[in-house]
Amino acid sequence: MTARADGAAEGAVAPIRDVARHWPVTGRPRRARGAFVVLRTDRVRMPDGETARRDVVEHPGAVAIVALDEAGQVLLIRQYRHPAGRLLWEIPAGIRDVPGEALRATGARELREETGYAARTWHVLTDCFTSPGISTERVRVFLARDLAELPPRERPVLRHEEAYLETAWVPLDRAVQLFLAGDLHNGVTAVGIFSAYAARQGGFAGLRDTGAGED
Repeated sequence: MTARADGAAEGAVAPIRDVARHWPVTGRPRRARGAFVVLRTDRVRMPDGETARRDVVEHPGAVAIVALDEAGQVLLIRQYRHPAGRLLWEIPAGIRDVPGEALRATGARELREETGYAARTWHVLTDCFTSPGISTERVRVFLARDLAELPPRERPVLRHEEAYLETAWVPLDRAVQLFLAGDLHNGVTAVGIFSAYAARQGGFAGLRDTGAGED
């Protein structure tokens, strides 16, 4: 079945929209637990009845923040990422590791902890699965504006990789160019930067409010 440009499929009227669906899993999956993720191997039954093994990384989810100032600059942090073996320039982000915490509250906390800034105006830019072929990780990307730098006494003491963060203000147009040139590589940051760039063309009209559901 082929999708048409107007959002329908040939022979059917269906919007181009991701939907929740769970194919059956047979037997009990094998599991291995890490520091904050679980790796499991499922036996998934295909629609034709055949089964196939699929590895799944269970992840608690995360938030990320495009913090944009009045001059159209985005706030980036430089962080060491051990699996990638690189120092990466990224937008502020963090996992959802506080049970029951609202997504916007997690975003505000991560922005404060990683950059020392607070924002008065928040909108949802987009939601994305970072690697849906293997991971359940889903990230909500916020747009944060009307920024104010917090006094040092209101900033937490950072540990591990975060103790060595660097920050930089980069014009949004320049950040887009850096991705296209292959100088920046973080996937969630790319989603945030390009979403903000596109949303700016319409004056950020139509963005969802921060209470919007994920589905």
